[in-house]
Amino acid sequence: MTDTDNVSRRRFLQATGGAASAVALAGCTGSNDDGGKETTTNGTTTGGDVDKPGDDANVLRLINSTMTTLDPVKSTDSASGTVIQQVFDGLMNYPNGQIDVKGQLAKGHEVSDDYKTYTFKLKEGAKFHDGTEVTADDFVYSFERLAASDNSRRAYFILDSIGVTHETDSDGNYKPGTMGVSAEGDYTLKLELSQPFHATLEMLAYTSFAAVPKGIVGDIDGYDGKMSHKKFATKNPVGAGPFSFDNWESNTEAKVSKFEDYHGSTADVDGIHWNIMSDSEAMYTYGTVNQNADMIHGDQLPTSHYNADKVSVKKTDDQGRKVGTYGKTTSGATMKYTGVSTINEFYIGFNADAVPKPVRKAAAYALNQKEAVEKVFKGRGQESYHFTPPSIYPGGPDAYNKHAKENYPYGYNETQLKKAKKVMEDAGYGPDNKASFTFTVYQSSSTWPELGKLLRDKLASAHIDMSIQKTPFSTLTKRGRQGNLEAYSLGWIMDYPAPDNFLELLYPPRTDTSKDAPLSYFNWSGTSASKKAKQAWEKVQNNPKPTESAKKKRNEAYVAMEEANWQDVVLLPAYHEISERFTYDWVDVPRFGAADFSRQMYNNVKLSSRK
Repeated sequence: MTDTDNVSRRRFLQATGGAASAVALAGCTGSNDDGGKETTTNGTTTGGDVDKPGDDANVLRLINSTMTTLDPVKSTDSASGTVIQQVFDGLMNYPNGQIDVKGQLAKGHEVSDDYKTYTFKLKEGAKFHDGTEVTADDFVYSFERLAASDNSRRAYFILDSIGVTHETDSDGNYKPGTMGVSAEGDYTLKLELSQPFHATLEMLAYTSFAAVPKGIVGDIDGYDGKMSHKKFATKNPVGAGPFSFDNWESNTEAKVSKFEDYHGSTADVDGIHWNIMSDSEAMYTYGTVNQNADMIHGDQLPTSHYNADKVSVKKTDDQGRKVGTYGKTTSGATMKYTGVSTINEFYIGFNADAVPKPVRKAAAYALNQKEAVEKVFKGRGQESYHFTPPSIYPGGPDAYNKHAKENYPYGYNETQLKKAKKVMEDAGYGPDNKASFTFTVYQSSSTWPELGKLLRDKLASAHIDMSIQKTPFSTLTKRGRQGNLEAYSLGWIMDYPAPDNFLELLYPPRTDTSKDAPLSYFNWSGTSASKKAKQAWEKVQNNPKPTESAKKKRNEAYVAMEEANWQDVVLLPAYHEISERFTYDWVDVPRFGAADFSRQMYNNVKLSSRK
């Protein structure tokens, strides 16, 4: 998602005759050059202190990337989000990053028979860190900030994705103060939706919907503010979470402390310290070599230092999480290991206006996803054949695998270079008439260039010259919006656990880079497959209710969109990342779920004596 896109889904519906969610680019953006997860992986950092942290025995020590803000409605990167998750609470929550949402500040809720009115009962006595009680009026204010503040980067979440009723001006912009959000007394909050939305509760678990004290910032009509937005977003964020904010020094560190009056389970640790750094080698030295972090996540142990042979999986639990050990590390430690198939997808995108269909199909024939996962990513992922991740694919992982094995047209777990060469020669290409395109990858990635080389070498035998270009992540996305890419690497991580949160990127009208705020950069139009995808997406939008009959129709449409993409290959699936955690023996932490570790709260972490 881009920081500036608050386009209305329903205004877009009026303009195109279709329907699309007003999201730009990705599920949850990382800051700048974050490895391309415009969703929930670490943001790129600059600077950073790799010195040993303080000696607070009961403070959880972690590594983080560059944070951008502590304001829940402004945050778009997971580096900020993982801190916000500790400081702020909302109505709903993904407990331990699991995708089954539960009430947080809401102790219960009711839904009307037409699925358009949600009534939440709030916990009584829950306190903000400034000592004031959380009431329904605070949520009315917080949601108005989400919709109306110039600082909000997620207005479409409430206005379009959930679709809370509201008025617009003559330009189609939200008219402040008109949302269907009301306080019915101190502890009852009511939301009125313009139409049903099957993932309302899941969306409300996103930190953008967190409660802040009424009137704390004066960035919406009717409020002067108790402090400036800058102070709130960088120096004094006030939430109702299990930890209160202490300090954030940009590119150096962030600290929070246990909130003794927390309405839920009071934290076992006294606080959390994040050491902020940019360089993957510095992260490796800090966390793995010097053991200065209690837990290490994902590429904080860089793939260049990762050895798959050191992973010993003892069991797979009932949620499919792999549990075991990793080691010995450089420091001689054997760490506890958890590997989780989180809800994400990484892919090669094609600008259909710049890369002809035969070339795109040849690339699909040439790419062996299993080989890429094993050779390039050292097994830290799962080969991908759909845009929709396995855990939310209609019918689940078994249906995902069955559909891919039986129907993927470009070779399941194999390279088909003869077919790649044939599709090119059938289109008139040959040794004296080669095709060419540039594959642009984000500069901070060490793995995407390697995957590019693997693909480039294969395509050379199919009359295709592929060049690889590295560019900063922010430049890549800017060029994508402008239609100035040919092929590129990107990833998407869930906003909410449903296929439409992914497949909206394949709704053809929203792939048009000549329009404002394209959702993706495929420029997919004018083909029978793009027409099928458009019709399928509209079927999804026309069946929004949280009922089994509506779900069945959506599921049929999801599969139709996947197959339409296979036909034209504007998005070439590459892999689903496995999110990993490496933990030292002195840390007792619940396993995180498919929503990823960045959605986990740390009030249930316990520390024993460090070795």
